Amino acid sequence: MRVLVVEDEQRMAAALARGLGAEGFVVDVAADGPSGLESARFGGYDAVVLDIMLPGLSGYTVVRTLREEGNGVPVLLLSAKDGEYDQADGLDYGADDYLTKPFSFVVLVARLRALMRRGPAPRPPVLDAAGITLDPSSRRVEVEGAAVDLSRTEFLVLEHLLRAHPSVVSKESLLDDVWGAGQRGDPNVVEVYIGYLRRKLGRERIETVRGSGYRLRA
Repeated sequence: MRVLVVEDEQRMAAALARGLGAEGFVVDVAADGPSGLESARFGGYDAVVLDIMLPGLSGYTVVRTLREEGNGVPVLLLSAKDGEYDQADGLDYGADDYLTKPFSFVVLVARLRALMRRGPAPRPPVLDAAGITLDPSSRRVEVEGAAVDLSRTEFLVLEHLLRAHPSVVSKESLLDDVWGAGQRGDPNVVEVYIGYLRRKLGRERIETVRGSGYRLRA
C-alpha cells in the first residue's frame, strides 16, 4: 500500500514516514504544494495525507485540482485549523477525510485504512443534452465540441438543468440547490444567471416554461 505524505514541516513529515512505514505502508514525502500535486497526479498512490498550509499551493488547491482533473485518489487532510467551516471547506473541495493537529497516530492509521478499503471515488458520469456536454470531474463544458468557460455559479446552474433534462426545473429548486436553502437572496438572481448561460451557450438551448421554470431544449 503506497501513501504520499505532503507536509512541509520536516519533523512531522519524518515522523509520519517512520510511523506509516512501521505499519507496512510504502511512504513517499513531498515538502510543498506543487511537488505534492505532481506526485499525486502520476504516482499511483493508494492514499494521500495532505497538509493544508503548504508552500506554493495550499492543500485545498491541491485536492481541488486533483478532483477537477478526475483524479479520485483518497485524500486525508491534516490541519491545525479545527473550525467547522475549515473542515467543511476541505470536504467541499474534494477531500475524503479531515484530521486536526495534534492527532492520534492510531486514529490516523485507522482512517487511512478505511479510505483505502473504500478505494478511489467513482468518476461521475459526463452529462450530455441539447448539444451541451458537462464533465463534473474536470468541470469542463463544451457546446457542439467547443469549450465554454463558465463561472462556478453558472456551472452549477447548468449542471442542475442537465441532470433534470428533459424535465422542467423550477426557480425555487435552483435557488435551493445552487444558492442553498435558507441562503436565498433576490429570486431574480436565477433569471440573471439563466441570461448569462444563454449568452454563452446559445439562447435557443434554454427554454422558459411560463409559471414553471426552465429546461434545456431537446
